[in-house]
Amino acid sequence: QVQLQESGPGLVKPSQTLSLTCTVSGGSITTYKSYWSWIRQPPGKGLEWMGAITYSGSNVYSPSLKSRTSISRDTSKNQFTLQLSSVTPEDTALYYCARIDGSVTLWYLNVDSWGQGTQVAVSS
Repeated sequence: QVQLQESGPGLVKPSQTLSLTCTVSGGSITTYKSYWSWIRQPPGKGLEWMGAITYSGSNVYSPSLKSRTSISRDTSKNQFTLQLSSVTPEDTALYYCARIDGSVTLWYLNVDSWGQGTQVAVSS
């Protein structure tokens, strides 16, 4: 029943900040006791959980991306936003927003809703 949709620029220049927004419908980001997450998949590689914001507004980030990642929310719009700073071509990926219904330690097993994904290229 929960639907998610990513939006944002498909091209970002190196050293700039990547910003994507996830719009949630069919459920409130403040009602579900969930981790509203960002997940990405570089070309030819596996899925990487990046971080999340909880229903209460707390953040959890992947240690490898914590220094560059910020996830915020706009409860009035039922949206949450990813900001990834100082991007390089290694950040080129298909970016998903998703709901994790459980511990992020086992995030892949606990994903119950995905957006369709949006491709972001980091290139000059």
